[in-house]
Amino acid sequence: MKTTGNTVFISGGSAGIGLAIAKKLQAAGNKIIINGRNEERLQKALAELKDAVGIQGDLSVEADRLRIAEELKTNHSDVNVIINNAGAAFSYLLSETKNAHEKALIEMNTNYIAVIHFTELLLPHLLQKDAAAVINVSSMAVYGSIKLLPTYGATKAALHSYTVALRMTYEEQKNIQIYEVYPPLVNTEFSAEIGGGNGIPPSEVADELFIALEKDQFDVPVGETKKYAAAIQEAMSKLNA
Repeated sequence: MKTTGNTVFISGGSAGIGLAIAKKLQAAGNKIIINGRNEERLQKALAELKDAVGIQGDLSVEADRLRIAEELKTNHSDVNVIINNAGAAFSYLLSETKNAHEKALIEMNTNYIAVIHFTELLLPHLLQKDAAAVINVSSMAVYGSIKLLPTYGATKAALHSYTVALRMTYEEQKNIQIYEVYPPLVNTEFSAEIGGGNGIPPSEVADELFIALEKDQFDVPVGETKKYAAAIQEAMSKLNA
């Protein structure tokens, strides 16, 4: 995948991993469009990005997904890369809550259903481009549950399954590539409740994604996640031997 001259839309791009990716890709000569739910935070992020475009909205809401997709196709028709980064997570103990199902519903809608729908809305547009990409930001939680995030991991596992199927669906069409990024614990406000201060900087995720784009490496484990990915690859090699 070329790493310059793209027009990139990043959901959840006003902070954390999304903003770090926006800065990295802009520095490489790409046009950046970021999305965020909070207008004030979005404007603050835009002040850190020269000539970037901001689109406020909550992609977990269907009406906003439809509006944002239409705005991209109409006003930013050169967009050829979408990065599905926006997410939701609740930190709690199953023994101390009676509304886990409600939290799980919000997480599943934001981390999985919304991504499928938004990607579906943009795919016909992307498939018309000479070179396009869908990049889904999942998590190390794909590889196992976490006590303090009891329902989050399942949503990222679902996103992983969808991403693999999407990649398989379009693997014969050389003009579109499907990537998945697996961050470990990252030091962002998003992860503050679960000890995010001990995590890697979001810039490390952005750096790893950039390297993967250069190499057409569709699975992008980051930091500690590389150990899990390597173990699975070794196990699969033994099975296929």
